[in-house]
Formats: sequence, C-alpha cells, structure tokens
Amino acid sequence: MKKFISGRIKAVYYSLKGAFCLIKTEHSIQAQLFFSFLFIVAGFYLDISKVEWMFQILAISLVLTTESLNTAIEKILDFIHPDYNEKVGYIKDISAGAVFFAFIFALFTSLMIYLPKLL
Repeated sequence: MKKFISGRIKAVYYSLKGAFCLIKTEHSIQAQLFFSFLFIVAGFYLDISKVEWMFQILAISLVLTTESLNTAIEKILDFIHPDYNEKVGYIKDISAGAVFFAFIFALFTSLMIYLPKLL
C-alpha cells in the first residue's frame, strides 16, 4: 500500500512537472492558456450556465490536451529524425490536424455559448 501511494505521488509530481515545462517553453500552449483565460473571464462576466461551463471547460481541456500531445509528438520526431524528412513532416501535419479538429470544436462551442449573449 505504501508503494502504491508513493507511486501516485510521483505520478502527480511528473505530471505537474510536464505541465509547467509546457507552459514555460511552448508558445502555442501559452497562447492557448491566454485565450482560455479570456473565455473564463467572459464566462463569469456573462454569467454562463453550468451546462455552458461544462462545455467550455471540455473545449478548453480538449484544445490544451491535443496541443500538448502534438508538442510531444513533434519533440519525439525531432529527436528521432532531426533532419527534414517527408514522412516525418506528414506525421507532424496529421498531429497538427488533431489540434485543428479540437480548435474547431472549441470555436463552435464558444459561438454557441457566446453569440446569443452578445446579440
């Protein structure tokens, strides 16, 4: 039991370490966090409902998660094959496409929440 608890504490430590590493070094994550903050402020200002909060948090989490995974994939590929390679570029494009899908979901979610309140 003691080993289990210490293992979970280490897992949380490494998770936080990774999150702070992303925040410190990745401009895309910093930009996503900035826009997330703006939408959170807008949510409080426009008094969105609990359901709207759930969708907004889901959208923010989805974008941050896919952006983080995209960054990890790019770092791995750059480590494995630092020179330009067409196949590596294709994999990076697909990974970036996942971020695009998350962004589209977040965009439509934001429009559905905020457009009626602003019109």
